[in-house]
Amino acid sequence: MRESEMEKEPLIKVEKLKKYFPAKKGLFKREERFVKAVDDVSFEISRGENLALVGESGCGKTTTARLILRLVDPTSGSINFAGKNLFNLSEEELRLIRPQMQLVFQDPYASLNPRKTIKQILGKPFSLHRELSKEKIEDEVLRLLEIVGLTPPALFVDRYPHEFSGGQRQRICIARAIALNPSFVVADEPVSALDVSVRAQILNLLKDLQARLGITYLLITHDLAVVRSVSNRVAVMYLGRLVEMGGVSELFRQPLHPYTEALLSATPIPDPQKSRSRARTILRGDVPSPIDPPPGCRFHTRCPSSMKKCEETEPQLAQVDNRLVACHLRT
Repeated sequence: MRESEMEKEPLIKVEKLKKYFPAKKGLFKREERFVKAVDDVSFEISRGENLALVGESGCGKTTTARLILRLVDPTSGSINFAGKNLFNLSEEELRLIRPQMQLVFQDPYASLNPRKTIKQILGKPFSLHRELSKEKIEDEVLRLLEIVGLTPPALFVDRYPHEFSGGQRQRICIARAIALNPSFVVADEPVSALDVSVRAQILNLLKDLQARLGITYLLITHDLAVVRSVSNRVAVMYLGRLVEMGGVSELFRQPLHPYTEALLSATPIPDPQKSRSRARTILRGDVPSPIDPPPGCRFHTRCPSSMKKCEETEPQLAQVDNRLVACHLRT
C-alpha cells in the first residue's frame, strides 16, 4: 500500500468486536453463562484524531481498550491497526508492533513500580526495544522529562514515585507512554484520580503532545467536560454496545439518543441560574446485568421515551444528521 493511501486509511478499525467472559452460576457451577462486556462494537479512528469513548462504569469502555491493545483476546471480531489485523499476528509480529500502541493508566501511582527510580522506569522501554548505550538511554530519559514539563530533569531522575505529587506521577506515566514515539495511545481515565486544579494541565499536555508528535488518542472517560475540551469525536457506550457516535460539537448541542441526553443533563454547569433552569433527564432504575441484558433495546428499561418496538427489536447504528445513532425514535 502506498504512503498516501495509508494516510487515508483509518489507523484503528474495529469491526463486530465481542468479548464474553464466562460467569458460572450455582453451587456446583453446572450452568455456564457469559458476561457480555463488549457486544458487536464497530468504529474507526483516523490518524491524528482523538476519539472519546464514554459511558457509565461497567459499560465496556476499558474492556474495548484492552482488546484493541491485545491485552485480552476477543470472543469474535477483528481489529486492524495500520492495515494489519492484530488477531492474526504471531507473537513476534505483535512484539514488534507493540511500541506503536501505548497506554496511560487511570491511577498513576499504582502503574509505577515503587521500587524503581524514574530513570529506571523511563529507561525500561529503551532497554527492551532499542539497542542503546547506557549513556544514550539516560539522555532519552532527560529528554522525556523535559517534554512532559518536569524541569530541570536532572532533579527528578533519581527519585522514586512516592516522592512526586499525583500530577507529576501522571506526567511520568505519559512520558513512559511516548518514549518509543507511538502512533496510538489509549488514555484510560487519565485525570479522574487527580485534583481538579491539576486536570487542566494534564489535558493540555496531552493536546500539546498530539500536536507535536502526531499521536492518535482513544480517550476512555465518564467525564463529559473532559471530552468537550480535548476530543474530536465521541462514541457513547451502554451495556456493551455503542448507542451514538459523532462530532463533539454536534453531539453536545443536540444529542439524539435518550441515554446521551441523560449523560449531558447530568453534567454540571458553572452558572447556577442556567443549571437551575435547564431541563434534566432523570433515568429510572438501575443498569441491567450484562449477563442477561433485556431483549430489544438494552436501554428501554430506563428510557423515558420507550415504546413497544423498543422492547421487541434491538436498534442498529444508522446514519442520522451526520452521526450514527441506535434508537428507534430516530430511525
